[in-house]
Amino acid sequence: MRVFVAGGTGVVGRRLVSQLVARGHRVTATTTSAAKLGLLAQLGADGVVMDGLDAGSVGEAVAKARPEAIVHQMTAISAAHAGKADFKHFDRWFATTSRLRTEGTDHLLAAAAATGVSNFVAQGYASWNGIRRGGWVKTEEDPLDLLAETAAQAGMAAIGYVQDAVVKAGGAVLRYGSFYGPGASDDTIEILRKRQFPVVGGGAGYSSWVHLDDAASATVLAVEQQAKGVFNIVDDEPAPASQWLPYLAACAGAKPPMRVPTWLARPLAGKVAVAMMTEGRGFSNAKAKNELGWELRYPSWRQGFKDGLA
Repeated sequence: MRVFVAGGTGVVGRRLVSQLVARGHRVTATTTSAAKLGLLAQLGADGVVMDGLDAGSVGEAVAKARPEAIVHQMTAISAAHAGKADFKHFDRWFATTSRLRTEGTDHLLAAAAATGVSNFVAQGYASWNGIRRGGWVKTEEDPLDLLAETAAQAGMAAIGYVQDAVVKAGGAVLRYGSFYGPGASDDTIEILRKRQFPVVGGGAGYSSWVHLDDAASATVLAVEQQAKGVFNIVDDEPAPASQWLPYLAACAGAKPPMRVPTWLARPLAGKVAVAMMTEGRGFSNAKAKNELGWELRYPSWRQGFKDGLA
């Protein structure tokens, strides 16, 4: 299959390109930097420089590639694009990514329509942002939390936009959990070692995780099966911060994280971080396993953190 990967040099994109090539697909992958074309060539892809926020650039790149499937992995979350993670100013941190999830999605869907591509897979997000009522673990039927009146509202609305637009167009949205693995965990580990990542309150809020390789393998399956609809791409063990955060610190060789009361964390870290740590809802992967036949290399973050960081 000819597969067009928009965002081929990101942490998931690189693994996705490699796995697609290994399974015999011909891949055209995009980057925003000509300096990274060599990396894409090493991965076995035809590289192209593309601006995801420019409709002309997107349309030209897709038309030239003549793909049979399009995968939307465009974000700008890395430190090189967005600076250090900043939950207190989530709107600034995710500003460009939110545009890629709205304008960029529109450009890719328009290019898909113009070239007759119906097999469309896009990146979504499902880690701690399940609706904050009811049980601690959510399915694809449960709404995402918009985090209204917080700095994350625009970013969460953009995630919802991707989901609505792509599903309406007959594609699939893979709602990945929090990524970990080489290139995805470095900033978090650095903060942990400086003891700047505390457990807030009782740490009751749940998160779901997924190793980068498992995220990529689920995406390959979605492309090959021309999947439609929404899938949570997370591991088997959603867990509260009180469990995963101290364990991650131990695996990283860091001292146990400090504990900070909610009233103190709110002005220091902001409402979004407090909501994640105290009220977050994780997600179930049952649909992806049952319908895509997805098998995880790391069914639990416990083994994944240990193998990757110990």
